[in-house]
This record gives sequence, C-alpha cells and structure tokens, in this order.
Amino acid sequence: MIKPTLLIVDDEKPTRDGLRAALEDRYDVYVADDAPAAAELLERENFDVLLTDFRLPTDDGMKLITRAKSLSKPPVSILMTAYGSEEVAVEAMKRGADDYIAKGRLQIDELEMRIERALRRHSLETENVSLKQQLNKKFGIEKVVGESPAMHQVFEVLRQVAPTKVTVLIQGESGTGKELIARAIHQLSPRAKQPIVAVHCAALSPTLLESELFGHEKGAFTGAHERRLGRFEEAQGGTLFLDEIGEIDLSIQVKLLRILGERTFERVGSNKTLTADVRLIAATNKNLSEQVKAGKFREDLFFRLRVVEIWLPPLRERVGDIPLLAASFLKEFAREHGKGAKEFSPEALDALMKFGWRGNIRELRSEVERAVVLSQKDPINLTDLSPAVRAGLDSSVTPGANVLLAQSDLTVQEAEKQLIIRALREAKGNRTLAAKRIGISRRTLHRKLHTYHLEGFE
Repeated sequence: MIKPTLLIVDDEKPTRDGLRAALEDRYDVYVADDAPAAAELLERENFDVLLTDFRLPTDDGMKLITRAKSLSKPPVSILMTAYGSEEVAVEAMKRGADDYIAKGRLQIDELEMRIERALRRHSLETENVSLKQQLNKKFGIEKVVGESPAMHQVFEVLRQVAPTKVTVLIQGESGTGKELIARAIHQLSPRAKQPIVAVHCAALSPTLLESELFGHEKGAFTGAHERRLGRFEEAQGGTLFLDEIGEIDLSIQVKLLRILGERTFERVGSNKTLTADVRLIAATNKNLSEQVKAGKFREDLFFRLRVVEIWLPPLRERVGDIPLLAASFLKEFAREHGKGAKEFSPEALDALMKFGWRGNIRELRSEVERAVVLSQKDPINLTDLSPAVRAGLDSSVTPGANVLLAQSDLTVQEAEKQLIIRALREAKGNRTLAAKRIGISRRTLHRKLHTYHLEGFE
C-alpha cells in the first residue's frame, strides 16, 4: 500500500527528527528546516500533507501554507503554533490551513488523529468535485445541476451510495429527475459496464407487470406463445430501476420482497429457481409511509427498499438553481432547433424564477423549449413565455394556481380562488393542512380567504 507523503517543516532538529520517527511508519516523510527549502520540495513533489511550524528563520509558516494552497494539487496543511497562539491559528485557518495544533502540548496520538481527519475531509471535498464533473460529463449539466444546499445534500448521498450494492429509494414529486439520479448512481457504480433496465410500474396491470419483471414460460398463460426473459434477467449484473414503485400490486410486492431477501425468483409458469444479481433502485412520487398506513404497501418491503433514501427537492424549493437550469436548456434547444437565442432578458428570467413549477424540472424544460421555438430574436423576452408563466410574475399569487392557469382560460384570481376552495375541501376545512397542500403559510391563507370572501368556507 502506498503511504501518503508528508512534509515536516521546522527549524529545530530535535523536533523534526522526533516527528519523523513518530510518523514514518504511516507516512512517507520528508523534512525541511526553513521556508525556501520547503517551497523547493513543494514545487518538486506532490505532497498529501504539509505540517509546518509557524515561526521559521526566513519566513513564517502561514505564508508557506498560502503558497502550498496555490499549487495545482495543494496538500492538506496543518500549522504548529506556540501554546497560547490561538489568534495566529485562527488567522491561519482563514488563509487556508486545514487545522492547527499547539506545540507546547503536542501529543503524537492527537497529531495523527488531526492529520487523518484533515485527509478524510480533503478526500471528501475532492470526490465531491470529481462526482459533479462526472455527472455533468455523463448526463449534461442541465439535468444534474444544483448549487442549492438541498442539491448539495443529494450529491453527497450520491457520492457515498454509488460505489455500494445497497438498495436505494428515490422520492420526490413528478418531474424532479428521479430516473436521472438512478442512472447517475448506476453509471458511477462498479456495475456501470452492465445494463441498467428501467420499468415504469404504473403503466402495467399486475399480471403484465409480473411477466415484465420475472419473465414467463411458453404456455404460462393465454397469449404466452414463447418463453420471455423478464427485466430481472435482462438486468443481470447491472441495475434494475423500478419507477412509481408505489403503484405495484400487493401480490407483486411479495415477490419483490423475496428477491430483496433471497435474491431468487421464478419465471411465471416455471418452478425453476433463478438467481438475481441485480442492484435495485426504486422511485416514487407518493408518500410510501402513508401507503403503508393505508394498507396499500407492505411495511416489510418498504423497510427493505429504503435502506438509503434520497429525497429530491421540488424546483420551488431550489429557486436559485432555475437560472442555471434554464440557461442550459436554452443552449440545448437553441442548438437542436437552429435558433440564435443565447440568453433570457432580466424580465423573462424573473418570471421563470417566480413561477410555481408544479411540474418541476420537466415543466421548466418544456417551457424553455417553447420559448426558444417561438422567439424571434435574442434575448428571449417576457412575451416569448407562456401566459401562465407571465401571470406568475405576481409573486403574491399562490404557486399552485399556475397549474390551473396553464390548463384553462381562468384569470389569475379565479384560478387561485378555485385552488383554495379545492384544498379546503380536500383537507375537510383544516386550514393548516390546506395551506400546506397549496404550499403557502397559514397566515397567507387567512389573508387570501379574506380577499376572496371565503372566511366562512369549510
């Protein structure tokens, strides 16, 4: 195993020799007695760790760390300070140091722990950058872009889960990109060279879905004129993605539970047991916990599926990502349709950011394609957007009303009023629940009830 490389910089020979002796079992150790010698080594070698004293003969360790951090592959940098030099240490952290330790109370065990912790943190940051680059290269930045905190969490879970065999449950509203995330997990996994097979469970009846998943033998049922391999066999060695898993019949759920537990199954009409070397990723836009309570989904299967959960945020909760997504879609469709549009006007971009996007990324993508096709010049203006999106410029309008606007000839006010009435009926008069369904605060709901003279509506 290759040891990490460590550069120790200290002008006191006993300290250098002592640290080298203590750390050379775990690290490939280099030493320097001043900043110029250390700088020369940093230019010549790629170091994983720089451990430097603050006080050096010709320069201070803080400047050395700053120089090290400017390298193309900067090392993890730890500053050793005199006891009581907390202000120096804090300043060093601001200027790029990964950690600091007081020399007056230096313990080798603690130092090793600090180095290992800093290396792990640095490795995670590097892998996150690499992951985003891989995702962007494989799938196009428009489909996986995200600078919002919620998307950073998604990327972090992706980084951890992709190399494993663990079953993943992806949850989120329609149009948030669940299948894309499933394919990203597969492409970044050791199974990437094997197939990923997708099945949209809601599109098939229970009988057809059973045959689709597990295959059937000739004559197994009327119309089974020949043997058919199921999706589990097609995905052998790779990944099976089950979209809309919340729609599957209880009889199919039992068979899925067996596969997840025993990794075995039989084709319909056969008693021959087959082995499934398949990683399962499932997705749903339903609340499976509620499905379990309602008796529509097996609790034991639910627990098997959600070994790792990934929640994809709706677009309205990551508004800051809309300009990046829209710009990337614009580039894609301008090229595809041979149009010259290269950007959005500030007014058009403002409208896109204020719209509710109940259809999430899928709806935004369609809106941008429409605007590209209909635009006559660059930039794309507010008039190039659909009436529903233009109406959404009034930020006081309930986001969900935009869906009704897009589907009817209602005015903004009529659409919003209908949405509120429907939410109150579905919530049986519970205003807190109705507000939550619509996506507004209870206070805002009260204000709108007054505006539309609905205070007594139950």
